[in-house]
Amino acid sequence: MTKSSRRSGRRPPGVLEQEILDCLTEAGRPLTPGEVQTQLGGELAYTTVMTTLARLHKRGLAEREQAGRAYAYRVASDAEAAQSIAVAAQMSRLLGKGGDRAGVLAHFVADLGPEDEQLLTELLRGLEDGRQGRGSTRRTTGE
Repeated sequence: MTKSSRRSGRRPPGVLEQEILDCLTEAGRPLTPGEVQTQLGGELAYTTVMTTLARLHKRGLAEREQAGRAYAYRVASDAEAAQSIAVAAQMSRLLGKGGDRAGVLAHFVADLGPEDEQLLTELLRGLEDGRQGRGSTRRTTGE
């Protein structure tokens, strides 16, 4: 935790989301924001919990259903996909913190094993094919 986050009482990015996802997972049933707030010890503002749950829902990490005037939330039914989305979001946040994006990505790619390199290449080709199909004028290097 940084000095500024200790002084402000704020959690590092992503920690609250993970705590809420853990709470939803442990409950084994949909929880309202008030129930999540209680499960987390009641120290967070209701609006903070509600906003975080709404963000998790928007990102596909949580599903919701009407529960009276509120929503009740549960971890997304495809837990593997939800975990992939969460890890990708964390990677994106960390990448955004560095000043040398190209350097960070170069080191990341250099540390990949052959299978992951191949998978990444296929994913990037698929993205480029999708862009070309939409009429993008962007070109890849080396073409």
